[in-house]
Amino acid sequence: MSVFSQTLKEKFPWRDYYELCKPRVVFLMMITAMVAMCLTGNIQSIATFLWANVGIALGAAAAAAVNHVADEEIDKRMKRTQHRPLVTGRLTPQQSIWFAVILGVSSMFILGVFVNGLTALLTLFALIAYGGIYTFFLKHSTPQNIVIGGIAGASPPLLGWTAMTNHVSAEPLLLVLIIFIWTPPHFWALAIHRAEDYAKAKVPMLPLTHSIAFTKLNILLYTLLLCCVTLLPFTIGMCGWIYLVGMIYLNLRFLYGSIRLLRSSPHGKAAMDLFKFSITYLGLLFLFLLVDHYAGR
Repeated sequence: MSVFSQTLKEKFPWRDYYELCKPRVVFLMMITAMVAMCLTGNIQSIATFLWANVGIALGAAAAAAVNHVADEEIDKRMKRTQHRPLVTGRLTPQQSIWFAVILGVSSMFILGVFVNGLTALLTLFALIAYGGIYTFFLKHSTPQNIVIGGIAGASPPLLGWTAMTNHVSAEPLLLVLIIFIWTPPHFWALAIHRAEDYAKAKVPMLPLTHSIAFTKLNILLYTLLLCCVTLLPFTIGMCGWIYLVGMIYLNLRFLYGSIRLLRSSPHGKAAMDLFKFSITYLGLLFLFLLVDHYAGR
């Protein structure tokens, strides 16, 4: 490695900035946004489609970077987050905040100039809701933090839809509802698995404030609600039989995992298994929506 390359790497440690963006989380969010764009049937410009994806992704990454800064003290106490850039000192809070500002401003500029004002405004609201209200207030004040704050993380399908249509309608709001209901069982499964970490960090997650048994029951109840809500796109004629069959299979798997977790021992692996499957679940559910849209009609 040349001296110039080494100096550049030290001045701009891109891997650490990349980690600030929580790329795996943003990738899953962007799948839901892109599927919503395709479901509109209104992709008249590939350029607009690309700009919309870049703008929404930058907004989500900005919120993720703010989350890193806000959670620095929490991350120091939790085993799974002790190697994050701010905790290890590879990046400073000032560097991270400036990075988040650059991402956020770039997102607003791209969406406002190359897409439409409505999508830019909704993205700004989502950024504030997640990066500000949830991260700085809800997360530390109520065990319902992930339920109330989940609406911000559920916004990408709405942003993708408005990027192509410039208006809000029932279909994207239904997709938002699906992710909103999916979020609690997804995160509570992780919270059960990492209960000791959350206790050290003094984050009032449901397993700590109301017991693990109570959380397991709530995961099952939300899973049952998710089974009902995911039926709605078929009921209103938004999609067809391909989605229905795929959705039933995924819901049976999710329901099996929730029942298995309810009956599992406190230190078993059922919680982490359900958490991992929930990520696959959401990606495949939206994939079935996409396949149904193009092949099922």
